[in-house]
Amino acid sequence: MDIEERLRWTRRWLWIVLIGLFLSGATAFPLEIEVRWLLRALDPLSGQLPALVGWIERVHTGLVTAGEDYPFLLYGTDWLAFAHLVLAVAFWGPLRDPVRNVWVVQVGMIACVGIVPLAVICGPIRDIPWFWTLIDLSFAVGAFPPLWFAYRHIRAIEASAGTAPAIPERVSSASWSGGGEQYPGGACGAAPYLGR
Repeated sequence: MDIEERLRWTRRWLWIVLIGLFLSGATAFPLEIEVRWLLRALDPLSGQLPALVGWIERVHTGLVTAGEDYPFLLYGTDWLAFAHLVLAVAFWGPLRDPVRNVWVVQVGMIACVGIVPLAVICGPIRDIPWFWTLIDLSFAVGAFPPLWFAYRHIRAIEASAGTAPAIPERVSSASWSGGGEQYPGGACGAAPYLGR
């Protein structure tokens, strides 16, 4: 597979993650409305899925009570939403230049792995039912593979382009007309820009 094809695949995988983060963030703002809609949709299944419907009802009651009596608690979910949107913006870097910004993909994979202990440890502490913990874990399962595939393509691009990361040596300002100290390969000494 040539570099251009790998770049296309890298960007496809990264778009999946970026869109997922954006949707997660955007839908974390109107939680009470969304949970109300979900409760209405699941109500006909209350006989078949009593634990799930009971849990959704409890969550809805908690959101309504918090919104009416303790609205500052919902400020925490506003920050959660904002964090997802910021992370989505961060993935714009690897979309533009995957080799230079591979660290964003690495951080994303680390975050996916971190979801597992967070859900497994904090879920029971916060009285989250086991089936909902599985839903939380599905975010790691859903996001890690596209990040991993993108990462593999980025490393292959890096190897074939001969742009393996290294700590560049500083060059004195006399060697550069722009003044100040520079790195070989540009002001930041990073791999050549591979974006469009």
